Amino acid sequence: MAQVKTQEKDGYESVQIGFGEKKDKHTNKPQMNHFKKANVKNLRYLKEFKIEKPEMVMGAELKADIFAVGDNVKVSGLSKGKGFQGVVKRHGFRGGPKSHGQKHSLRAPGSIGATFPERVPKGRRMAGRMGYERVTQEGLKIVAIDAENNIIAIKGAVPGRRGTLLEIISEE
Repeated sequence: MAQVKTQEKDGYESVQIGFGEKKDKHTNKPQMNHFKKANVKNLRYLKEFKIEKPEMVMGAELKADIFAVGDNVKVSGLSKGKGFQGVVKRHGFRGGPKSHGQKHSLRAPGSIGATFPERVPKGRRMAGRMGYERVTQEGLKIVAIDAENNIIAIKGAVPGRRGTLLEIISEE
């Protein structure tokens, strides 16, 4: 727990949670003082969560046992990046006809606009980078908790590749 923000001091209530360690040479001085004030090591990741009436103390540690087996949770994280993809894979376009004079337009997007506006409208679905965006999977259930090693086992698929940092929030 790196910081607890209150209505009186900050204008809103939230808690700042950190994870992982990093060396002093990779931490700037304002951050070092921030962590020293909270009496925690230099944290690699910081995230703020808005909570009504936070009952936590600065410097406190969050463990896996704050959840219980059978709890419903939602899990957020960065999805797997798939690189530059065409419109068929990225947006589910059907592509052009397979015969009757079609030669090179099987997976082409087709027209991208009419002659009148003389521009491509904003938000037009086209080929581009796919994936590596924030995704939230809801309705997952906790099946086991190893409090000793701080491990939570969740039934179902979670976003991202192995090693992705996940945000687990109780749905209750």
